[in-house]
Amino acid sequence: MTPTGSRHVDDARQIAALAWPVLVGQLAVLGFSTVDTVLVARHSSTDLAAFAVGTSAYVTVFIGLMGVLLAIGPIVGQLYGARRWAEAGRQLHQTVWLALGCTLIGSSVLAFPYPFLALSRATPEVADKISGYLMALAFSLPASLLFTVYRGFNTAVSRPKAVMVLQLGGLALKIPLSSALVFGVPSLGIPSLGVTGCGIATLIAMWAQALTALAVLRADPFYHRFELRGHGLTRPHRASLGALLRLGVPMGLTILIEVTGFAFMAIFIARLGATAVAGHQIVANLVSVIFMVPLALSNATSTLVAQHIGAGTLADARRIGWRGLQIALALALLVGGTVFAARRGIVGLYTRDEAVIAAALPLLSWVALFHVGDALQTMVQFVLRAWRITVVSLVVFVLSMWGIGLGGGYALAFGAIDATAGSLRGAPGFWLAATAGLLTAGLTLTGFLVWMLRQRRIEPPPVTPAA
Repeated sequence: MTPTGSRHVDDARQIAALAWPVLVGQLAVLGFSTVDTVLVARHSSTDLAAFAVGTSAYVTVFIGLMGVLLAIGPIVGQLYGARRWAEAGRQLHQTVWLALGCTLIGSSVLAFPYPFLALSRATPEVADKISGYLMALAFSLPASLLFTVYRGFNTAVSRPKAVMVLQLGGLALKIPLSSALVFGVPSLGIPSLGVTGCGIATLIAMWAQALTALAVLRADPFYHRFELRGHGLTRPHRASLGALLRLGVPMGLTILIEVTGFAFMAIFIARLGATAVAGHQIVANLVSVIFMVPLALSNATSTLVAQHIGAGTLADARRIGWRGLQIALALALLVGGTVFAARRGIVGLYTRDEAVIAAALPLLSWVALFHVGDALQTMVQFVLRAWRITVVSLVVFVLSMWGIGLGGGYALAFGAIDATAGSLRGAPGFWLAATAGLLTAGLTLTGFLVWMLRQRRIEPPPVTPAA
């Protein structure tokens, strides 16, 4: 094997070693909502309706705050690459302070969910169930955000397995808890709580994860170099918190734009009838599952790029970034092509309703190209984050996801744009526009990445000053 070929293989091995634990952990997180959906659907339609609204509210709040906290990744990654261990540890402390501040905002919104109830126009019975479910999640949110800090820190220092193990443990605890609390266990005196039981189970599982993570940080010798074992948190440091917010707020808003873009897409498609939205939901769920692969690869690539930047090895940082992009695109083409070829069989795994199958199949025709665009924009975004560039992604996403994706989809679906083919009316119009939006975002950000790397061939960006 030539030296160049050997280097390609070595790069791929480094990325894969960090990516697979992230992928497994993400699937475990996805398992939380999957388990709850199955259990609540079997309990009652009223609880399922409350779960749908409550989950949408929680995801909207949590995802935005999570994005802010994940700013710890590129900052600690660069410090770790520079072997500035103690400073990396202090950044963990500062992000904990930020998480506590985010908790005050997020838990207050979840505990008083009147705006979400008004938007959903829920009946009094459903509204009561939504409120009970979200109240439990309001107390769960602090643990979820603190665990997000633990996850971001460990990913940045190449320890994703430490996160994966706890996520799998959380899922193992969540399954029996949700089952017992949703349906009740009379012999143990546990009443049937329906959807509220799901919230309580999540609360217990997430606090168990967070407390175990704290114990690991204190006991594992690996973390001693970061000087985390002191007399408590270091005091809040304005410069460090400012750096986290400057990086994290655009990240959180970008993620929120993506989430709300798809949420409104589902709301608009729901106007076309139950069959149309059922077909859309099948495709959306499939896209969410296969998206876990490029997301894991992007996390791994971003970690390695940030570490090389911190170490001052910019040529390696650039090479790893492009290698990650090549791998992500190759796998996206493979997975997307497979889904397209097997689309009828895949839909059959979800439903046997011929009307829903007929609604889903045209949408699946777009999934191959959609997935490629999704993989491209995700990887480039994460590489840019490693260089601490986030505002550009936010601007591009506003224009592409809300402008082209949502605005263009609405125009196609409801006839404001005269589609030459009638098949682009309705849900297919939204999926065409969303695909165009993702590809536009991916290509635009790739062009910016090329330009940016040409400007940074001499010196790396400065690492965050010590707290």
